Amino acid sequence: MGRVSAASEATLFPSGPGRSAPDVTGRPAPGGPGAPGGPEHVEPPRDADAVLEGLDPEQREVATTLQGPMCVLAGAGTGKTRAITHRIAYGVRAGILPPAGVLAVTFTNRAAGEMRGRLRQLGATGVQARTFHSAALRQLQYFWPRAVGGELPRLLERKIQLVAEAAARCRIRLDRNELRDVTGEIEWSKVTRTVPEDYPAMIAKSGREAPRDPAETARVFSVYEQLKRDRSVIDFEDVLLLTVGVLQDRPDIAETVRGQYQHFVVDEYQDVSPLQQRLLELWMGDRESLCVVGDASQTIYSFTGATPDHLLDFRTRHPDATVVKLVRDYRSTPQVVHLANGLLAQARGRAAEHRLELVSQREAGPEPVYTEYADEPAEAEGTARRIRELVDAGVPPSGIAVLYRINAQSEVYEQALGDVGVPYQLRGAERFFERPEVREAGIALRGAARAGGNDPLIEDAVSLPAQVRAVLTSRGWTTEPPAGSGAVRDRWESLAALVRLAEDFARARPQSTLADLVAELDERANAQHAPTVQGVTLASLHSAKGLEWDAVFLVGLTEGMMPITYAKTDEQVEEERRLLYVGVTRARRHLALSWALSRSPGGRANRRPSRFLAGLRPGSSSAGARTSGGGGGVERGRSRKRRGPVRCRVCGRTLTDPGELKLMRCEGCPSDLDEELYERLREWRSGQAKKLGQPAYCVFTDKTLLAIAEAVPDEESALAVISGVGARKLQRFGADVLALCAGEELPSEDGGESGDQSVSEAVTEEEEK
Repeated sequence: MGRVSAASEATLFPSGPGRSAPDVTGRPAPGGPGAPGGPEHVEPPRDADAVLEGLDPEQREVATTLQGPMCVLAGAGTGKTRAITHRIAYGVRAGILPPAGVLAVTFTNRAAGEMRGRLRQLGATGVQARTFHSAALRQLQYFWPRAVGGELPRLLERKIQLVAEAAARCRIRLDRNELRDVTGEIEWSKVTRTVPEDYPAMIAKSGREAPRDPAETARVFSVYEQLKRDRSVIDFEDVLLLTVGVLQDRPDIAETVRGQYQHFVVDEYQDVSPLQQRLLELWMGDRESLCVVGDASQTIYSFTGATPDHLLDFRTRHPDATVVKLVRDYRSTPQVVHLANGLLAQARGRAAEHRLELVSQREAGPEPVYTEYADEPAEAEGTARRIRELVDAGVPPSGIAVLYRINAQSEVYEQALGDVGVPYQLRGAERFFERPEVREAGIALRGAARAGGNDPLIEDAVSLPAQVRAVLTSRGWTTEPPAGSGAVRDRWESLAALVRLAEDFARARPQSTLADLVAELDERANAQHAPTVQGVTLASLHSAKGLEWDAVFLVGLTEGMMPITYAKTDEQVEEERRLLYVGVTRARRHLALSWALSRSPGGRANRRPSRFLAGLRPGSSSAGARTSGGGGGVERGRSRKRRGPVRCRVCGRTLTDPGELKLMRCEGCPSDLDEELYERLREWRSGQAKKLGQPAYCVFTDKTLLAIAEAVPDEESALAVISGVGARKLQRFGADVLALCAGEELPSEDGGESGDQSVSEAVTEEEEK
């Protein structure tokens, strides 16, 4: 990465408003002092006092106490972002804080983008809101020629390939998972400021459980660092390390930075690493104009080097600090909050000593639902069935999430949601702005913006959304989604997300042009602040941090998964409890918790519900902890005929994979597929999906069609036992499928019966066994 051209110090710290995203995250309109704002255009408050309107007493205290250090202990859903953005806005609007002298730091690009958007709505333009890495990189780019000379080394986007090369040079063979582990250890070492030769001793001292021999990891680490030097590249952690080095070694540069920034705000302070804390100290110098915000009960990233000690020791380091506790929960119903409080009531350790007792500010809602299932496929089917019911009742799919401990748990839920015709998105998949179709769309929109009225694509389009729709039509966007799933549907969803973003942007900024939208997309691409994609979110608990949904399904809550099997020490187990707490507090209204007694149908029912649910789920008890969690009882999953182990019909191996269970054979075993029938079924499915206005997988998934084409059922009973064919789908589609299997030609759909069954009813059938 080349250095930034600069004629003066001011170019490093721009004080102009910049372009940042309107709040188009799909969150609800304001419903209380802590409720997040929606996408609608908001006029800035008329003056500083108007900034304070609508804040609760504790939030107002945060906003108006601008002298000296402040520590805000903010529970989940208590409006901490609202409090700190109003603090900055009040200080700026009152003339107490110069906007260019404020640096607000958070941990994710999305959070920084949201903060910039809120500050703009409050009339506080010119304030810098960035991640630690973004702020450090800008400073490093500017000061490198002065501190070191020459151009800043190129930034390595992904280090794992270089780590693999380093391992090969050490004659150490690593598979993909081992490579990921070693890369994680290198990152942990760097954020804890540990050099390769000290890594084994640091592992022993910290009590950290190394994934492999520390001496081997140290060797790979050392060679990796040498390879970087040889190729003149730096990695993500080097950005912080080098910035710290420059500020430590060059007092003149440190004073320049301190002269620019006089007031600091740090969000999610419980996740600060030792390296980030050192950088913050160098930014501040001997001043104390600092506001930190955090919640020790949401510390879930200690494996990356994060520690809540900086938050918990803040009063020790700053004896004159003002401490404010935010406990009014504007996100979740009393029932959800009651469960969250009960979960933390059983916690132990230092973080637990500082837990916050949340108080819901919302009206009552349904009790959390606890459900026990016989096996994992049954759990996925039951979860999908309940999600289908919520969607049919009016809850948008984007307002629902299924959260699990590890990403490997997602497949069975992808399959189950496909079977009931509910769209979904995987959080943590390929970055939105790196998708080829999004890049192509950006180029097309940029070209249309430059051409202006001379572009024939948009000459007849009056509004900004109409112009975007016209341009994206040339890239494959249509008003209706394509039938089927896979790459074609994924491409359409990406383009549809851009159309919705344009509509939201136009509402927030009615006078905006296509050029303004292109600049907005560039800003979002730089910050990786992607628009919301319509669909149920499937995500790990870690990746759900900072998000919220109307309905949350916490699945797979068994011993060995929650807490995870490799959580051995008391501290590690307590972090797992905090991870579950984060999951619970993502829910606004509906919360479901479930577990399965065995992995696969017919397997031994030797699993136990998570120990964290003891004393919370009805009928359980926990010594020394008060009972919480509300009324209700433990439900049993929909009754299923007791089955023995499902075995491959070719080789006899016991099947556990969801896809193999559908096919009733191993993926690698020979198939007796009737390929002609399979193609006829696919063609028929495409027509049905088009008629229903639904994706093809809402009729039958690809795996179900394969199973049908292999079994070639000749009667209803044979078709009904195929996984993915339930009673409603059998009633709606059974006659057609059996006719196709018999080699019959189906009558033309033109002018045929429309049927009296609703579309939602036709595509909502779960697998029933």
